Amino acid sequence: MSFITLSYADLVLASLLLLFAGALSVVLGLGLERNLAVAAARMVVQLTLVGLVLKTLFALVSPWWTGTAALAMVLFAGREVMARQKRGLGGAWTYGLGTASLMLAGTVITGLALTTQIRPDPWFDPRYALPILGMVLGNTMNGVSIGLDRLLTAAARERAAIEARLALGHDRRRALSHLVRDACRAGMMHIVNAMSAAGLVSLPGMMTGQILAGVAPVEAVKYQILIMFLLAGATGIGVLAAVFAAAWRLTDDRHRLRLDRLAQAGDGGKTTGM
Repeated sequence: MSFITLSYADLVLASLLLLFAGALSVVLGLGLERNLAVAAARMVVQLTLVGLVLKTLFALVSPWWTGTAALAMVLFAGREVMARQKRGLGGAWTYGLGTASLMLAGTVITGLALTTQIRPDPWFDPRYALPILGMVLGNTMNGVSIGLDRLLTAAARERAAIEARLALGHDRRRALSHLVRDACRAGMMHIVNAMSAAGLVSLPGMMTGQILAGVAPVEAVKYQILIMFLLAGATGIGVLAAVFAAAWRLTDDRHRLRLDRLAQAGDGGKTTGM
């Protein structure tokens, strides 16, 4: 089976669906037409630039350029985690926690996949390393952002209950344990749902792409199973690292709740807590 190449006319035809959605927004007064247009324009520009960059990286096959691209991906993903927080930690902590947890999960899981299962030659070949890292970061980013948001929002909401536990003699780990469990559960839920629905409800993107490219369905399934296991492991590592670090930051060595370390609403992430 040969690979089917899309023409620009095919893309223009598909874009008519977006115009239809924008027209519905105007008719129904949803106010989403501008957002749809901006999002579509950003998507086209970003993907076009990424395609050009990847074409160059694939030709170079340099560990330094591959590492630079991977670092940029992690930094942008960390920025997305910070932007999704309703009530983040003050200063650079939310960005730092998100970025560090994503870097940990991305490095461990992508390195494991490249050196043990996929084994490209060389192992840092960007044709394999960057797509795998991108899938890992995309899924882990969702889990980390949900987990952090759930923990920090719940800590502010349940301040009285947490301080009551601390007053009764609970240490900071026990006082926050129920919030930590709930945040970790929320952060992991999307990958659990994705694995549960794979095959029966949806055909995952990587498997669909390989089938469209002419790969035998059985081989595409094996790759997709591998990817889902990698994503589950990465999400678990990232969520646990971010949530536990945030819980540690919300307390101090004297087992006090330190909500002063949370950024105040509308202050741009500034706080006076040390």
